[in-house]
Amino acid sequence: MESKLPPGQRAVEAFHRFGLTPFAKRFPRQTHSRSLEVCGHVQQVLQLQDVFEGLERAEVQSDFHCVTTWSVRSLRWEGVRFSDLYWQVLHPQARHDPDATLVAMRGQDGARTALPLEDLLAPEVLLADRLNGEPLTMDHGAPLRLVVPGHYGYKSMKYLCRLEFRRPQEGYAVSGLRFMDHPRARVALEERGRALPGWLLRWLYRPLIASTVATFARAATGPAPLNSGAGEGQR
Repeated sequence: MESKLPPGQRAVEAFHRFGLTPFAKRFPRQTHSRSLEVCGHVQQVLQLQDVFEGLERAEVQSDFHCVTTWSVRSLRWEGVRFSDLYWQVLHPQARHDPDATLVAMRGQDGARTALPLEDLLAPEVLLADRLNGEPLTMDHGAPLRLVVPGHYGYKSMKYLCRLEFRRPQEGYAVSGLRFMDHPRARVALEERGRALPGWLLRWLYRPLIASTVATFARAATGPAPLNSGAGEGQR
């Protein structure tokens, strides 16, 4: 029996390419190499050519919850656990400052967000390269996507290419308007954004779903070169 959906969410069948519309024509520069830069308040900047090297693969089945109120049930993600990457590679090699516990993330498409390190170390958080038994597609974040099941989809960074360890008081850059990016965005607590309550944001976001799906579908038929230095994020 399926679990109850979180507050304000509605189940849908299709897992569409989706996001903020300024990103509809923004695509990753490369979709093969699982490379990752690790920087910020670290003793050693890392340029990992393959973040999966030497790590045990894992599988997580979870629901995906978009902040705009749609949810896709029982997606099966495969990759490596973020906690394994952290304890086996990032912690011993990058050696971040003890007070740098905010991890700012960036995608190849210029998308930006962040999460507390403690949230990323949850056992269900993956760096994924496969979805439902197939290689991850560009639509859903190839070559490397973060998957954070307990948080709204905008925290599950597509095309992940950089992690920056920052001090929480420093804050971080966001992809869109700041009120749209909650520092944690936990689904169970309906942390959809800042300032406005989650239940109100439901009604602001929901009317935008159909037009956004259509915009991204049209853009996918004619990819344009990525300008990774600007723009807003996608799911």
